[in-house]
Formats: sequence, structure tokens, C-alpha cells
Amino acid sequence: MPDINSRAAVAAAIPTPTPAIRFPETGFLRQPQVLALVPISKSTLWRRIQARTFPEPLKLSPRVTVWRVEDVRRWIAEQGRQHE
Repeated sequence: MPDINSRAAVAAAIPTPTPAIRFPETGFLRQPQVLALVPISKSTLWRRIQARTFPEPLKLSPRVTVWRVEDVRRWIAEQGRQHE
């Protein structure tokens, strides 16, 4: 019978699938949702916003910043067209 340590090592070696990210048709995305959809760092996200190469967020309140889903969808589509 294998010991607990070897079973744990085998379990750790098996990659777990990442859950599918739901991308709503309309609405708002918070920063963690945007970063889950766009493979860039938080710092890069804000640099691109400042450089106006990523959609500007909306401030819903002093502590709530969101992006329109439509704006992020459009930006993703534009990135695909630029690399054709």
C-alpha cells in the first residue's frame, strides 16, 4: 500500500483543469475578472489604461472600478485583428 506522502506527490503532479471563465454578454467586469480574461499583470493593465491602449474603467463609487464587457470584448477582438 502506498504511503500518504507518495499519494500526495502523485496528486500534486496531476494538473488540475482551470475552470471555464464565464464572459457575460453585457454588464460590468471587476479587475480580477478582466485579468482572468486578459493574460497580463495588474501593473500592465494600468499602464495600458494610462497609455490609452486598453479601455478606460468606470468608477461606480470611490472603491468600485469596473469595465464594460462590451469594451473589453471589442479590445480583445481588435488584438486578434492586429496580429493577422
